[in-house]
Amino acid sequence: MAKEVEHTDDGRYIVVGGRRWRATDPAIPEDRSAELRSILMAWRREVKRTSGAPESRAGVQATKVALGERGTPWWEQTDDERRARWEADVPRPGQERS
Repeated sequence: MAKEVEHTDDGRYIVVGGRRWRATDPAIPEDRSAELRSILMAWRREVKRTSGAPESRAGVQATKVALGERGTPWWEQTDDERRARWEADVPRPGQERS
């Protein structure tokens, strides 16, 4: 059974080992959130495979921005800005950007 992640009272951060990390935008529909998490894991594997090549790191960054974990904080964005962020095209490793 997966351990429940601790969140700050405002829900904006998760706490791991006493350190705060920005939480994923809770407004992202579950199917899109799952897809983005799958893409993120693929990019993380690519970072390892390529010994941290800049293109691989850029893939991680783009995916984390789409999840709301990096870039402009999701709680500072309008609903339309949030939707546009998570609906943005985030390719998997080896896919061409459209």
